[in-house]
Amino acid sequence: MKFDHVIHFIEETPEQAVEFWQRKNQHAVIGGRHENWGTRNALRYGKDSYIEWLSLENRRIAESASHPLTKLLLHNGAGFGTVCFRVESIEDLEERLTAEGFQTSGILDGSRRTAEGKLIEWKMLFIDEEFSDRLPNPFFIEWSERDDERYAGLRAVGAIAPADENRTLQRCIFGVDDEKAAVKKWKKLLGGNLQLANCLIEFRKRTGQKERLEEVHYQNGKEQIVYEKGIYLV
Repeated sequence: MKFDHVIHFIEETPEQAVEFWQRKNQHAVIGGRHENWGTRNALRYGKDSYIEWLSLENRRIAESASHPLTKLLLHNGAGFGTVCFRVESIEDLEERLTAEGFQTSGILDGSRRTAEGKLIEWKMLFIDEEFSDRLPNPFFIEWSERDDERYAGLRAVGAIAPADENRTLQRCIFGVDDEKAAVKKWKKLLGGNLQLANCLIEFRKRTGQKERLEEVHYQNGKEQIVYEKGIYLV
């Protein structure tokens, strides 16, 4: 299991997100449209993970989609939403989590169409929950392409710049009420360890109104950037 991406809900458009990060000398690109969910995104890639800035495009579609991420977006508003972990077999993960007593969404199909018209597909697994101010559970993804194939495609369309492949995620810091309980639960979800191959998951006493991801740190990050209620150290 590896860290895959951060979901950061934004009120701006993907174009405005790209413009903001480019003014900060950070490479970002338009991702695409989730036609069945009423959302669009902008993306910022690193070596083996990325940030997804997700915005609402069509509220009517989003409200009727009954999808965990659109439900969380509509509840959450602007700011960090949740995080996603990448697995090689989402069927095996579902079997393990179910055996350990978690109620899941079942395996869901996902897709988005890029600006170039390419259809990108994946499978997802969520933990069933009602969204509130409590910390949302992470979710899990299995991409239809191998990592090397996916990144080759991203290079080909300029979604990843050469410098991006040297950008390594270091840790994600979550603000919670009960650090010990969060550690215990997330260790169970992630298979026993919060130090993944490409990211450390860390919990601390929350500073905001909600239990949420609060800071994203990159290796050797020196500049703090605040965007749409989220803090990045880049």
